[in-house]
Amino acid sequence: MREFSRTDRVGQQIQKEIAVILQREIKDPRLGMVTVSAVEVSRDLSYAKIFITVFNTKDEDAAKQSAKVLNEATGYIRSLLGKRIRARIMPELKFVVDNSLMEGMRISNLVDTIIREDNAKHVNEDSVDEAQNNDDNIEQAGDKDS
Repeated sequence: MREFSRTDRVGQQIQKEIAVILQREIKDPRLGMVTVSAVEVSRDLSYAKIFITVFNTKDEDAAKQSAKVLNEATGYIRSLLGKRIRARIMPELKFVVDNSLMEGMRISNLVDTIIREDNAKHVNEDSVDEAQNNDDNIEQAGDKDS
């Protein structure tokens, strides 16, 4: 049995080539810093869904705008891809925003914030406990003197 199916190999090749095309050929100012995170190719190799991640943007509208720009340029991108990849059928391209990386970073930041808050709470509790112990020791010392 083969390790990778033909669609997986074609998808990987498309991902590499589109990444290079986006970096070197597409010069649209509306396009943010875009990377290709994954490519899904249909079994008959007629369609390819390209998942993109847009960096340096906080709002989803900018990412959707980048996907819209790329979907409008699919004919040009597909023609460049056809020159780079030798295939009988060049798939129809559809660009989709992949929010998984940004969502993972958001969740990681939330976890870090909670850990910091929890550690700060424990430090405050420890300092309150120390103050109570000091007060108790002072009272006990006062009782011995009496």
